[in-house]
Amino acid sequence: MTACSLSARAADDDKAKVAERLNAASQVIEEIMATPDKSIPTGVLAGASCVVVIPSYKKGAFVVGAQYGQGVATCHTPGGKWSAPVCVQLAGGSFGFQIGGQATDLVLIAMNQRGLQDMLKNKVKLGADAAASAGPVGRNAQAGTDWKLNAEFLSYSRSKGLFAGIDLDGTVLSQNQADTRALYGTDLPFDTILGGKQPTPAEARPFVRTVAKYFVAAKNQ
Repeated sequence: MTACSLSARAADDDKAKVAERLNAASQVIEEIMATPDKSIPTGVLAGASCVVVIPSYKKGAFVVGAQYGQGVATCHTPGGKWSAPVCVQLAGGSFGFQIGGQATDLVLIAMNQRGLQDMLKNKVKLGADAAASAGPVGRNAQAGTDWKLNAEFLSYSRSKGLFAGIDLDGTVLSQNQADTRALYGTDLPFDTILGGKQPTPAEARPFVRTVAKYFVAAKNQ
């Protein structure tokens, strides 16, 4: 009985951590979009297939750099709604003479059907398996002439109040299976959730509503 009680308590703690991350992801989007002149452009919002938010992505370096973050992702489903989220992780590394560290909020946006399919593969290396570009910023921002055609993912960062596109080539985006299991209470395939075949848990509804608030509104403009 003690073992079962401890196990249940641990599961509740894990679910609470995921719920906290979902709330943080909602806040990241709200705060970014609160300043239209420095936010994600309407054209990007309207064309999004999937949205990934990683609050407080950790990046530090001392000769050898390391990057790691945990977040959540949702995709636009064939029915026109945004899917229940999956828990994801973004990991990578870099080499060079670097000293420093920072915590950054990240937003990654899959811009086309191929980007969506890469998301559904469960594990994708940005810049290798999927083309990734630093996204344009601002209400009237104009990106490079080919971003709509060639960029599978657009990436953004926010650090100390500054918001801009960021280069994430070489980092690997994958499902955080343990946290996804904690959220849903069982193992579920990545594509089952993002394909809209799984109801959205109560803990995740505010995040999905926040994504829909800005991304669906942009489609209707």
